Amino acid sequence: MIRILGLISIVLMAHNALAASIQGKVTVDGIAQEFVTIRLLGKNLGDRTASDGTFEIKNIAAGTYKLVASGFGLQNDTTDLTLTENENRILNISMQKIVQELEEVTITTTMREVSVSDSPIAIDIITPRLFEKNPSPGLFESIGMVNGVRPQLQCNVCNTGDIHINGMEGPYTMVMIDGMPIVSALGSVYGLMGIPNAIIQRIEVQKGPSSTLYGSEAVGGLINVITRSADCGPRFTADVFGTSYEEFNAELSGVYKLGKRVTGIMSGSYFHFDRIWDINHDNFTDVTLQKRAALFNKFTFTHGSGKMSHLAFRYYYETRWGGELKWTPEFHGSDSIYGENIYTNRLEIIGKSPLKFGGQEFELQYSFNKHVQHSAYGQTVFNADQNIGFAQLIKHIKFERQNLLIGAALRYTYYDDNTLITISDDTLNPENKPLSTYLPGIFVQDEISVNEKNMLLIGLRFDYNTDHGSILSPRFNWKYEANQNNIIRLGFGNGYRVVNLFSEDHAAYTGAREVVIRQHLKPEQSWSGNLNYSGKRRFKKLGAIGIDANLFYTYFSNKIVADYFTDANQVIFDNLSGYGINRGAGAQIHWTIANPVKLTIGATYTDLFLMNKDKFGGLYRSEQVHTPPLTANFVLSYTIAKAQLSIDLSGNLYSPMLLPVLPDDYRSAYSPWFSILNIRVMKTIKYRWEIYGGVKNFLNFVPQEDAIMRPFDPFDKYIDDPVTNPNGYTFDPGYNYAPIQKARMFLGVRYRM
Repeated sequence: MIRILGLISIVLMAHNALAASIQGKVTVDGIAQEFVTIRLLGKNLGDRTASDGTFEIKNIAAGTYKLVASGFGLQNDTTDLTLTENENRILNISMQKIVQELEEVTITTTMREVSVSDSPIAIDIITPRLFEKNPSPGLFESIGMVNGVRPQLQCNVCNTGDIHINGMEGPYTMVMIDGMPIVSALGSVYGLMGIPNAIIQRIEVQKGPSSTLYGSEAVGGLINVITRSADCGPRFTADVFGTSYEEFNAELSGVYKLGKRVTGIMSGSYFHFDRIWDINHDNFTDVTLQKRAALFNKFTFTHGSGKMSHLAFRYYYETRWGGELKWTPEFHGSDSIYGENIYTNRLEIIGKSPLKFGGQEFELQYSFNKHVQHSAYGQTVFNADQNIGFAQLIKHIKFERQNLLIGAALRYTYYDDNTLITISDDTLNPENKPLSTYLPGIFVQDEISVNEKNMLLIGLRFDYNTDHGSILSPRFNWKYEANQNNIIRLGFGNGYRVVNLFSEDHAAYTGAREVVIRQHLKPEQSWSGNLNYSGKRRFKKLGAIGIDANLFYTYFSNKIVADYFTDANQVIFDNLSGYGINRGAGAQIHWTIANPVKLTIGATYTDLFLMNKDKFGGLYRSEQVHTPPLTANFVLSYTIAKAQLSIDLSGNLYSPMLLPVLPDDYRSAYSPWFSILNIRVMKTIKYRWEIYGGVKNFLNFVPQEDAIMRPFDPFDKYIDDPVTNPNGYTFDPGYNYAPIQKARMFLGVRYRM
């Protein structure tokens, strides 16, 4: 037996001595590329590149092979090889990035992984690398780099905000994490600030109604944050940066294993800004002081069948304050010194798991979030508690030319605050009455491949809201693929949304205006259509160009209208008495001019207005505040490969927008044209370290108008003086169209293992 083993060893040693090997390095635009898979077709041999781009494959028998290099966002590279015995081949592989991210994978449109080019619905895929070109401490600021998507600050004192898609206000945008609708109502105002780039693998942005799959709130579009898994990306990352405004941000993340079948990724982030700025000398903070921390952990369980379950937790805490410079916490809710201070605690749980019943495979998706807020806006104290539980069971059925999706969902919302929203209807003995809403629903969606060029998507959803009754949401989508370089998509669908006043218009709670509700607020109903074209071209001299263009149109049969202009001391909420229109067009170009030069530029035009009935029954047109008709953005990148240096210029352009002015206001009712430009320079050291710095708003644009009306009398104690206040102006902090932050430098360091 020993002799046989010895003979086998000698044979193996002789074989290895004659075996060939391949060593090499993979680069993209001259920069080493990590996590690229190198494999020999037809053989169980391969490797994955290290952080310096190197790889090695040993013990290859002499012969002819095809070596394939593949990586996320990269075009596959194939090399034909003929190896002789004992040969050590050295290869340098230069790969190209995919010009348009059309080959990325999306789950938003069909709840299953499909390539973006195969999706019947147009969708944008964004990776954190885009956001790194203009470093920001969270998703809210970064998402403004996406064409047609605009973060809008709603208040000059507490700096709350929401995200607009194609001009439609924040409440019409559904923000999800891993496909779960957990960021809504209260969370849409403050929860967006605490999503760090460290946990993001990619972001999927769909413009247009998605109520068939996702229900309420997905009227204007949705943003789906796909979090990282342990097997995707670096084992450890650290990113720390600060600005000359004395802002500080730190993000850490790392992966780990718990046995053979359980992996995890943990992330922590912290943002600190505690410097008072008052560059316009109105005795109010220009930027809200903020301290926030977030912890995130995601487990991945691999079952014996090879399928996976995921369970993630996120905790978010924030304190923020803005107001008169002499304000201190003892003035919380008082009428002596004005301040707006908010304390937020938020817990989120997200999960999905495969299930099997009667031999049939299903997927269970679930989420829960608890949002607790204690706040004061001047002397208006606002405390709120919101819990949302969500679960749905889905089933994919594949036929020869069809992919059928069937699902049943249940959403429970508990909401309580200290305002008239949760007060009982008993006028004699009013008492607090928290809102509890159940929203069961079923949906079906069929994806039909008519032929090689045509695809249809037909869907229908039925929900029953315990407050508003039955709601039906259909959708129809058609994709025509003339060839790989030209795709047309047409979509039509219904959207509905149940109103939450706090997220409707946060200005209602600033303490400057009284909230008036004229009648029972009904759910909003809309019908939308959109047409999209995606194309790509390659030219010998001009490089590669990707084009994405779209037309959109939405008709509102009911919409909740916030009226700022009838009474300067009130914000009046009412159902729309006529109809509303949101129409426009957008286009974006990705242009790889040459290997070191890349340009992405986009613009969106919106015409958003309401047609309301006057007291005589006629219709009059009114515009939406804080909505510029034209927005544009761009990113211009230049890479010096040999020096491992990259330079990025990014910016946004905004046309004049209607602002909430007071009667006889001396300030313009429209903002001026303005642009915010940023520049970043990044140096890569040994493929793991990145040192970056630059200037935000280097044109130093700052609004010159009085952002706050009568900041010296925030409690309106002296508005009746005809000498000092002949126009009867009241305190109002809602005149906002751009941050009151001048040019500021930033410097940071990033490490990836």
